[in-house]
Amino acid sequence: MGSELLSVFTARAAPVGDFEVQRVLPQRERRFVGPVCFLDHFGPHTSVGTATSGVGPHPHIGLATVTYLFEGQALHRDSLGTEQLIRPGDVNWMTAGRGIVHSERTPPAWQGRPLTSHGLQVWVGLPLLAEEAEPSFQHAPRAALPVLEAPGVRGAVVLGTWGGSTSPIRLASPTVYAVAALEAGARWALEAAAPERALYVVEGRCRLEGRELAAHQLAVLAPGTVPQLVALAACRVAVLGGEAFPEPRYLWWNFVSSRKERLQQAREDWTARRFPVVPGDELDRIPGPGEP
Repeated sequence: MGSELLSVFTARAAPVGDFEVQRVLPQRERRFVGPVCFLDHFGPHTSVGTATSGVGPHPHIGLATVTYLFEGQALHRDSLGTEQLIRPGDVNWMTAGRGIVHSERTPPAWQGRPLTSHGLQVWVGLPLLAEEAEPSFQHAPRAALPVLEAPGVRGAVVLGTWGGSTSPIRLASPTVYAVAALEAGARWALEAAAPERALYVVEGRCRLEGRELAAHQLAVLAPGTVPQLVALAACRVAVLGGEAFPEPRYLWWNFVSSRKERLQQAREDWTARRFPVVPGDELDRIPGPGEP
């Protein structure tokens, strides 16, 4: 493995809602890349949409969820009363803070019709002073995101700054997230846009500093390096990372905190139904691990 790659991990299958995802982070050997503590790759998955398909109401604390679609549509609802349709290339940033509940369902227009879902769900941990902040929501349509271009490369800056262009999403701490599609043979220099970075291969095959990578693999990059990515076939990739937190973070189910006892409190609150409900989706909930 080249000196510019610290490690390479392969995603594992995990059930979520009514479909299976590829869970990329956390790994036993690597729990965070910068503030990014969770990465699920869902799809491409095609099914006939129903009012209850997708992911039902579930809680979060201490993090922000980031949803980005390559294909399909989803209807985001949360306990703030937000109702937002997500289309390919849009980005949803939901700050959980002290606690929020949300669902992502098949939109009414697609119920009863085949719908292909394909995208990434990312969790970004919150800095210490924002862990218990008021929950909030941001949405940026595809047209608002900076375009990322190079010969044979086209993508978008989802979060943070890449190539001198900055996403409109307001961040809680320095974070970077860019996606790009590469034509076969194209090259892309992965700039040192953050102290910690990782490259995830969504689909296709590529080579990074002599190491061949395939779909569902994550390569953690050495700090300060600018490795060259070469597309061995048409491929799609994501680069994520940022500044690591100085304090430890603990993760249990959908909760992140710097305090283990806070995770236990959130677990008890969800079991006792003390979290708020999601307007329009208040009749359903995903039970926590160990709940009957």
